[in-house]
Amino acid sequence: MAKRTLAILNDSGKLSGGTTVLVRVDFNIPIEQGIEVIASYDQRLRATLPTIRYLLERNCKVVLCSHLGRPGGKVLEELRLGPAGDRLATLLGRPVKNLRDCVGPEVEREVASAAAGDVLLLENLRFHPGEEANDAEFAQALARPAGCFVMDAFAVAHRSHASTVGLPPLLPSAMGMLLEREVTALGQTLNIDDGSKPLAALMGGAKVSDKILILENLLDKLDHLFIGGGMSVTFLHALGKATGASSVETGRLDFAWELMERAAKANIQVHLPRDLVVADRFDADAPQVKTVAADAVPGGWYIMDVGEATAHDFSQHLARCKTIIWNGPMGVFEMPRFSQGTRTVANAIAGLPDVTTVVGGGSTAEAVEELGLMDRMTHVSTGGGASLEFMEGKELPGIAALPDE
Repeated sequence: MAKRTLAILNDSGKLSGGTTVLVRVDFNIPIEQGIEVIASYDQRLRATLPTIRYLLERNCKVVLCSHLGRPGGKVLEELRLGPAGDRLATLLGRPVKNLRDCVGPEVEREVASAAAGDVLLLENLRFHPGEEANDAEFAQALARPAGCFVMDAFAVAHRSHASTVGLPPLLPSAMGMLLEREVTALGQTLNIDDGSKPLAALMGGAKVSDKILILENLLDKLDHLFIGGGMSVTFLHALGKATGASSVETGRLDFAWELMERAAKANIQVHLPRDLVVADRFDADAPQVKTVAADAVPGGWYIMDVGEATAHDFSQHLARCKTIIWNGPMGVFEMPRFSQGTRTVANAIAGLPDVTTVVGGGSTAEAVEELGLMDRMTHVSTGGGASLEFMEGKELPGIAALPDE
């Protein structure tokens, strides 16, 4: 069922000038690497700007809340949100006041004394154990200074935490614009029509296990299935090919074989690597690296990336599709020597005219961001685990908790 949007909340008169709006955002970014790195990986901050600006245009008082890292309910200086607030101020072009806590009398005083049109950022929610425990008293403390709540953190919508499921029953609530975009874009891929076909799923990443439910949910809709990354190791092994020292999910070999059989019966083309980049050590500085045929991986060597011929083949076939769902890099992208397969395919997808490209979050989004291709994809999700669960067909608690239209 459709959920209440920010526009509907506004039309109801709840966002009058001076209203304090508590917005759950996701600023879980690589803060420990310094302000320069934050500026390079600020997709999650930029994605919240439409919601924040919408509220500021209505003269609301905007109070943002987020988690950062895994402090385990303790205050860790290195996980304070101040640097994220400073970067947000730059992006917004206006001050953001960073508070030293997220609940309590001092926070309530700071919020009360702020003016309409001010932006405040509460301290890391996970400094309090009540956040991850979905503690009712903690949720009430968060809600106390606010008049409305907006859920705009898709990346944690699959978590049943105080700030995701505890707040909606306490305040007039709605989806933010980021969350609405995610639900719309990902939802369209699950309800595809003939005009959006051929439909391709490009799957990579480390494990078949991470993608089983997506593949089960999407397979009958697909025309093409491309498999790279660590996932391809298990599929190649299932076909009887030697995979060297690379990790094989032995418990998923039957699934891989059965999926390929199902695809063949349904006339779905499965594309596996025909050449691979291998190394004698699983190391960014491996002494020996070479490209071999997919059936010629030397014993004791590691599969690190798809080869140039495979990346070219994938790109050519993807160019014939109308909708592409991509989740997972084609190789060990974080090691520059083994990022070329992902780079080639990403650039090919980004350059396709009149094609809908939906990119999953997590490492796939990070790769697209690093390559500077964010604006050339139709939709890049801000959620890793959340996007996986959504595309598996699961109901996400942080969305389910919001009121219906």
